[in-house]
Amino acid sequence: MSGQGETPLLVVAGPTASGKTALAMALAAQLGGEIVSCDSVAVYRLMDIGSAKPTDEERARVPHHCLDLYWPDEACTAGDYARHARAAIADIRDRGLVPIVAGGTGLYLRALLQGLAPAPPRDEALRERLREVAAKRGSTYLHRMLQRLDAQAARAIHANDTPKLIRSIEVTLAAKQPQTEQWQAGRDALQGYRVLQFALGPPREVLYARINQRAAAMFERGLVAETEMLRSRFGEDCRALTSLGYAQAMTVLRGELTSEAAVAAAQQGHRNYAKRQMTWFRRETEMHWLAGCGDEAGMQAEALALARKSFG
Repeated sequence: MSGQGETPLLVVAGPTASGKTALAMALAAQLGGEIVSCDSVAVYRLMDIGSAKPTDEERARVPHHCLDLYWPDEACTAGDYARHARAAIADIRDRGLVPIVAGGTGLYLRALLQGLAPAPPRDEALRERLREVAAKRGSTYLHRMLQRLDAQAARAIHANDTPKLIRSIEVTLAAKQPQTEQWQAGRDALQGYRVLQFALGPPREVLYARINQRAAAMFERGLVAETEMLRSRFGEDCRALTSLGYAQAMTVLRGELTSEAAVAAAQQGHRNYAKRQMTWFRRETEMHWLAGCGDEAGMQAEALALARKSFG
């Protein structure tokens, strides 16, 4: 993925609430770029507050791609995302601008840059059995099953994301090989770009304070009302409503938690997710780590200097 004659491609990764959009916006302004979102919730239309999508003002200043691709009751796989993102990156490049990929969904980023191996055929009978297991024992049982089969895949999938858990177990059992090992074979890596990857790694106490503030702000801005609209339009069982924030808002709508308790649960859930994101990105050997948040002038200056040095 490197070579002096190739098009620059920047990546801004890191945990939730670390300031990825702010850094990507700053780089885009200085380098003449457009942003390609890499977020597994922001691909869905109408899911705005809970996915912390860029504001209308931010989108007016710098064009963003790969937002609002699907309705919440439609599936979007890592492969689906990669196809959209590669098309957007090529379009940005062809207009003489710098593509900047920004987001925290590690599997989507890996699919974009490294490609994914072909998956084995769907096994509907196995899938139905796994659905029955989930109905009887819960998604956490499936998560423990996946941990035994493929610990790396289990770290990348939330314990409440039943459809992804079922698909990962199905792929592993059908191929008689862990899904993450299958990813290593037969990949269609992105070609023709010089890739520079940044990962934001602020101090834990700083990151957790930002996460707590953001999760609370989502509820203050109307996350419960947004969730109620989504539930009424797409149904109680809409998979997208299991996403962080929305899942906790659903507990308020069902009368299971107070708003205050739901905020606390969302804050804890996002902190746990941030830990998993950091673990994922630390395994990516080509990351250049920035020891702060993306809205800090020092981090922006460091990233810009390295980008200019790398790309000339």
